[in-house]
Amino acid sequence: MLPKFIGSRLKESAGFHRILANSGWMLIDKVFRVGGAFLVNVLVTRYLGPERFGLFSYASTFVSLFLAIANLGLFSIIIRDVVRYPTQRHEILGTALFMKLCGGLVCLGISQVAILATSPANPHTVPLVAIFATCMIFQAFDVFDFWFLSQLQSKYALFANLPAFIICAAVKIGLIFTGAPLIAFAWVALAEIALGGIGLAIVYQATSGELMLLRIRQSWAKKLLRDCSPLIFAGIMVMLYNRIDQIMLGNMLGEKSVGLYSAAVRLAEFWYVFPVLVLQSLYPGIISSRDLGADIYKAKMQKLFDVMALFSALFVIPLFLGAHWLVVLIYGSAFREAGPLLGVYVLSGLFVMLGHAREYWITVENMTRFSLYSTTVGAAINILLNLFLIPRYGSIGAAYATLVAILVCGYLINLLSSKTRPVFFLQSNALFIFPAAIRLLRRNGIVRE
Repeated sequence: MLPKFIGSRLKESAGFHRILANSGWMLIDKVFRVGGAFLVNVLVTRYLGPERFGLFSYASTFVSLFLAIANLGLFSIIIRDVVRYPTQRHEILGTALFMKLCGGLVCLGISQVAILATSPANPHTVPLVAIFATCMIFQAFDVFDFWFLSQLQSKYALFANLPAFIICAAVKIGLIFTGAPLIAFAWVALAEIALGGIGLAIVYQATSGELMLLRIRQSWAKKLLRDCSPLIFAGIMVMLYNRIDQIMLGNMLGEKSVGLYSAAVRLAEFWYVFPVLVLQSLYPGIISSRDLGADIYKAKMQKLFDVMALFSALFVIPLFLGAHWLVVLIYGSAFREAGPLLGVYVLSGLFVMLGHAREYWITVENMTRFSLYSTTVGAAINILLNLFLIPRYGSIGAAYATLVAILVCGYLINLLSSKTRPVFFLQSNALFIFPAAIRLLRRNGIVRE
């Protein structure tokens, strides 16, 4: 389907072909699951309205503050280690699965204690938080998804997750037509996570036959915990500067403001999965390129940032220009006030993606403590700006606070350290979108020097 002068050059690279194929399967997964989920969630959002959707978002956001405890920051670390130590994959995956199960249980306990301690005004908040927190336990099975990603076999993750999504999407639509209460949608969300996790385990066994070979090793537990401990705290800080605005809005302005703001956030972030899936496919190659020389490694990293910047521009610019129109079209006139929020919030997407790519570089370089420092700064900036801007400007103040925090945390802070300054210049190069596109075309042989 490609022009000959493009196809002939792409065929010369077997590694690129594998990455392209894997990204294709991941794209299918995201189009059906994430894209489909977005459409279903639009229907759910319109059905619930700003206030009930605000309560739903407040509960899920509250749990997400503790998400890093359940995830343990193991995603990139597991992929890195199974690529480097393939003969020890059973110990790595088994230990990671056990650690994530424990993290999910801890997340459930902490979130319940925290929500009870804050004494929410709405009595429905506590059971909603309990349901969403239980989802974190079943996310432990994501370790099998990490394995498929490390082997560029994302089609198997699609086989595992797609049936659960289709079933639960149909149930959500049925709940809308039957006028179901708010908590029913939370139970369906839990069922989808549980079915998807079980599906990943089944597909892993079907494709490898090694499920029963998984082992828990204390030595690997110590190593993984040592490597991921800075990422756990960094993850908490990330959620604070990404989601604390919704918690503060709910406490300061009420559930309706959270509903409007959350609707804008979901629309501004729905596209994040598409550049990330390419990033996940490129990551194993980034790990390998580090041993091939500084020039090759730098070129790979520049390509990574270029891809992130180009993908971001494709979504950020249209969403910014059509913010008011899109909100009314998608959510209805009841969410009209979310238009200006979308216009401001969507601008942070470019720096989110550049920062996300930087985190992969940090993992390869084993500089995970820098993630903790930078995200702590970002969280502090966001909280302080929210305290100042929300009382004066309302929800739009929260959007500006998040934009500034992400700009500093994902990009500007890299200039301050000599170790991360090279990344700052790579990111800066990528921000010049047109030269970045030319570099990508040249590297793939589509445009000659």
